[in-house]
Amino acid sequence: MKRRQAILIAGPTASGKSALAIRLARRLGGIVLNADSMQVYRDLRIITARPTPAEEASVPHDLFGTIDGAENFSVSRWLAAAAAAIDAARSLERIPIFVGGTGLYFKALTQGLSDIPPVPEAVRANVRAQADGRAPEELHAELALLDPLGAAKLRPTDPQRIIRALEVFAATGHSLLSFQNTRSVPLLDTAHCPAVFLTMDRAALRARIDRRFDAMMADGALAEVAALAARGLDPALPVMRAHGVPPLLQHLRDGLALDEAIETGKADTRRYIKRQETFARHQLPDFSFVDAEAAEAVVLEAAC
Repeated sequence: MKRRQAILIAGPTASGKSALAIRLARRLGGIVLNADSMQVYRDLRIITARPTPAEEASVPHDLFGTIDGAENFSVSRWLAAAAAAIDAARSLERIPIFVGGTGLYFKALTQGLSDIPPVPEAVRANVRAQADGRAPEELHAELALLDPLGAAKLRPTDPQRIIRALEVFAATGHSLLSFQNTRSVPLLDTAHCPAVFLTMDRAALRARIDRRFDAMMADGALAEVAALAARGLDPALPVMRAHGVPPLLQHLRDGLALDEAIETGKADTRRYIKRQETFARHQLPDFSFVDAEAAEAVVLEAAC
């Protein structure tokens, strides 16, 4: 095998990324490393489609289910964990195989991370206390008054990023945008890493999403979400907004019909795949868009 830094497998939800990563790890002596912002949380194995215990036992895995749902796990923390995982893999002479659907993780891995000053915990707590119970659109309007250019870059329905922008402004007095031109040195160079984004016929992918959601429900996703709800966590936390979680919470707490909650979860996931592809086309220029059926051969040709 050529001396490759790593293998990078991105792609939309339900496109077969994890199965491909496991096959490659078996063939190449690799370790599967998580690059999905929801699969980091230990609270949600089923509804985030994390690898099963049997899959994790079949080849080495890392960075899956390591974070408590009460934590707001950031890209910078994931990047630090990824750096340690790369070093550990190399010490074992295993090739790191990053797999996941979070384009921002892959961008940080291969392009570096914006040099944003740390937000003091007291400032973070104050901003979050003021945001508690308020609609994302209201928070977005507040941000627009303080930082109109920054607010224009964010969807009014994205409370996590809106709150993050408010925290940075409160801590520094400057827009989050002002820090995004300075970036850290990338951990990996795509010139030495096969990097693919899996593609699939949109209708077929939507059908796979629907089948997978039904399978997750059969495997106990509702009980998993009920256990999460029982923790009484801040609804602004990322874990509380994993695809499928909000409508199932609405079923448990507000009486939304289960079939309606399931259909909403499927529809939310189907909409998300378009955003995943759009991000990759604009933000991951060094990734090759590869048909999911042909991806294994393409990666092996580049890696061997």
